[in-house]
Order: sequence, then C-alpha cells, then structure tokens
Amino acid sequence: MEALDRRGPKGYLPGGRPPLVTVARLRSLSTPADAADWYAAGRAYTRRVADGMGFDGVDRIDGADVTATLRTDPAALSRREAMSVVGVLLGDAVYSEPFCAWMPTWYELAVVPLARALERRLKRIARQVAAATDLIVTAPRFSRPRDVLVAGRSPLSDVSGFRERFVLAAAVTHVEWFRHAAAADGIDVPAAFLDRAQRETLAAYAGDGTLSSRVRRFQQLCFSDEAWVRDVDAAYGLDSWLFALWARLLGAERRRLA
Repeated sequence: MEALDRRGPKGYLPGGRPPLVTVARLRSLSTPADAADWYAAGRAYTRRVADGMGFDGVDRIDGADVTATLRTDPAALSRREAMSVVGVLLGDAVYSEPFCAWMPTWYELAVVPLARALERRLKRIARQVAAATDLIVTAPRFSRPRDVLVAGRSPLSDVSGFRERFVLAAAVTHVEWFRHAAAADGIDVPAAFLDRAQRETLAAYAGDGTLSSRVRRFQQLCFSDEAWVRDVDAAYGLDSWLFALWARLLGAERRRLA
C-alpha cells in the first residue's frame, strides 16, 4: 500500500485507467427496480450484523420479499418495508462523501465526483419509494474528522497511510450506517451500546485504546461489509478494481478482529 500512497490519484490502476471508469454503469440507476439488488445487499448486511449480535427484531423485515416487491410494485410495500428500503438507499446516498473526508486528499478528489453522482440517483429512487408509501424521511449524517476529537486531538493526528486511513474511516462510519439502517428496519439496538462502540472505535483506531470483547465482535461483524462490496459488484456487473481493493481491506480487518 505504500507504493499506492506514493503514486497518488494517477496511474495506480493497471494500464493507467482512472479508478471510476469501471463503476460508471452505476449511473444507470434510476428506478426502484434498478435499486432492488442494491437494497438486497444492504439489507443482508444489516441482518448479518444484527443477527450476529443477537439484537431483537431482525425478522421484522423479509428482505427477499421486499426486494421482489421493489422489482414489481413499490407502492405495494408496507410502511415498515418502505422505511427499510429508504433507510438503505439514503444511508448509502450520503455515505461516501463523509467517508472520503477521512481519506488522503488524492483519494477524495478521485472518488467524490462519482459519489455525488450516485448520491443524486439513490436519493431520487428513495424519494420515489417514499412518495409511493407516504413516508417523510431524512438522510443520516456521518462523522467527518472535524467532528470528533481523540485525546483532545484530531483523529487523523497519528494515522498515516492509505490502509490505516481506510480502516479507520470504515470502522467509524459503518457503525453510524448500521445505527441508521437498523432503526429503519425496526431492529432493537441499544443506543447506549452504539454510543460506547463509537467511543471505543475512535480510541482504538485513532488513539491508544482497545476494544472490549463485545464491541470487537460488533466491529468484526461490521467489517463483513466486504460481502456488501462483492454483492454490489456482482449484481451490477462492475468488475471494479476499486471495489476489489475495498473488499480486500475490509476482509483483512475482519479477519484480524476474529
């Protein structure tokens, strides 16, 4: 990864290809049916984490049924099902740009343009689903480095290198994503536990703290978002070098925590 850091935003893909070319087809997302596989991947992730932690309410949503209904008649979704769909789509819509704020500048400059294009599409589809079921929803807000301190300093003060930044960014933001998506699904997750998980995560990944056994288990499950990356890549035929890199880094951290 050190070589990747030195080369910066140009020339680090085979053949010098820009990193976003292979994911350009995501720009075709425009209808709830287009987003059915996207929702399925997100719902599978939420369920996997919640089930692994033993949280109540995991079965209040049948992700397979919701996915099938999205393909055929979104207006037939129940209110809870629509909340689940909108929760996933809005969470993903606004996730990438705050994530990039934790990353080196060259990465942020390379990825943010696609992230903003994808944000517009996912928000548009989320609005379609919400309108069909009379939902009023708001997007979550994800932390950026400027929002938090670790031992009175920026969380990036002692974190250098692409891999270290990536793992820190994922550890912080996927806890927040899960909080949002689990609430939309009606899963009973103790808010106090999520608050503690966020504090321990920042201390462990950006300071000299450690994870308690339960928070470590939670983060291990959260780092299974490597499966989300692979599911989306396969469902939309991306064959993306960038997605493959994400999956490798997420999987390596999941295995370390295990």
